[in-house]
Amino acid sequence: MLVAGGGVAGLTCAAALADWGFRVTVLERDEILGGRAASWKDGTTGEVVDIGPHVITTEHRNFLALLQRVGTVDQVAWQPDPLITLHDRGRRLRMHAPPLTPPLHGLPNLWNTLRCVSPLDALSNWRIAWHAARLDESTSMELDREDALGYLRRMGVREGFIQWFWASAMLALLNVPLQRCSAAAMMRVFRLLMGRSGYCFGFPMVGLSDLFVPGCRRTIEAAGGRIVTSATVKRVLRKEGLFEGLVLEGGEQLRGRAGVLALPPASLSEVLSGSPEAALSRLAGVATRCEPSPYISTMLWFDRRIGKDRFWARTISPTGLNTDFYDLSNIREGPADAPSLITSNAIHAVQAWDWSDDRLVAQTLDEVVEFAPAAADAKLLHARVHRIPMAIPCPLPGFETDRPSWRTGMPGLWLAGDWTATGIPCSMESAARSGAIVAEEIAAESGTVRQISRPPVETTGLVRLLRRTGKQPGQVRDPAEVRTS
Repeated sequence: MLVAGGGVAGLTCAAALADWGFRVTVLERDEILGGRAASWKDGTTGEVVDIGPHVITTEHRNFLALLQRVGTVDQVAWQPDPLITLHDRGRRLRMHAPPLTPPLHGLPNLWNTLRCVSPLDALSNWRIAWHAARLDESTSMELDREDALGYLRRMGVREGFIQWFWASAMLALLNVPLQRCSAAAMMRVFRLLMGRSGYCFGFPMVGLSDLFVPGCRRTIEAAGGRIVTSATVKRVLRKEGLFEGLVLEGGEQLRGRAGVLALPPASLSEVLSGSPEAALSRLAGVATRCEPSPYISTMLWFDRRIGKDRFWARTISPTGLNTDFYDLSNIREGPADAPSLITSNAIHAVQAWDWSDDRLVAQTLDEVVEFAPAAADAKLLHARVHRIPMAIPCPLPGFETDRPSWRTGMPGLWLAGDWTATGIPCSMESAARSGAIVAEEIAAESGTVRQISRPPVETTGLVRLLRRTGKQPGQVRDPAEVRTS
């Protein structure tokens, strides 16, 4: 078995197959594994840092199942309350998600909401909330060709609430501005926020890739497989329309019974470019149309602890840069007085992409001081800026409908990745689900029935009673099944 790509999707798939007795070769273009969830040691401080800070949620069933299988699920630090601390124009708002019957779990946040917007602004969401409660995965897709901002306005949501909540929340969760976001992608997220309760965020207590890369490597190698880094896949080998193997940069040919392309869209389009098969040509076209959402992660090392918060977020503003901040000294194990290491995310950072590192560091430092004034008296010892060309593909209008199946149309060749039709927003959870499903499909073709993939979460409580009946995401395997006529 050949797996191209050593990120979450590729390693989830490869480790599962290895668990079931398959010998798998993983081919990774970079020198390290992890993909968009990679980690490495900072050359100056020696501390493990991530390509950018990521959070895990209690709703990440597939990613947590992967951590359970490799034995690292206890290395996640959970924050049951508050759900998040929101920094809004000098105010610290502690937002909660208590385990009340949905949508009653939102009531504890009403006071904080009314501190920031008018009652009329808040009430203007009644229509969209009713609509969200009625949707399921299938009916959400009817909104995919409409942009989120236009849809919110059509539903009567007032501008004050759009700018305070919707613009900030969807940029943080979907990595794209409202005016360029699919209304279907937005409503999928919103109906689950409204229809589930008791969820919380978790933070890796070690480097993010340390949660899954070492364990997956051990599993793969213990089954006789291998992992090859600095190995760029250039094209697919075929014989009489069937998958035969992969060709690496430099011309080396590797053959296998099955192949999995667990690649980001840009890399996949290069591998499939010029494919004579119509199905692969169409898939290359879908990948080419994917627009990356760039982000910038800035890391600041201080000489002292600047606060007790694990993480916080900022509402967006015309002059703001970062959306979310993490103090790793309050997340990772270490001395109680360990100095703060702050990491931050500037999401969809198109305007700031060409800023100098000095300007990015200065702006980030100013925003940290706004939330944690103690940082003004601390000394900045070291800083590092990571520019990441793609956090996820932008969920533009039409994106959700176009997300491809894991079936490529070529027998023996599969597709895995967070951007495939998993019924989940592009994320580590989506990547883990796709890898698990592809492993199940390959095993099934070899006569072995396995079940490790978990269905996407659905609404509960009073919201569930309003949901239209129909196919649920866990029953949907082919994206054609969720497209509307």
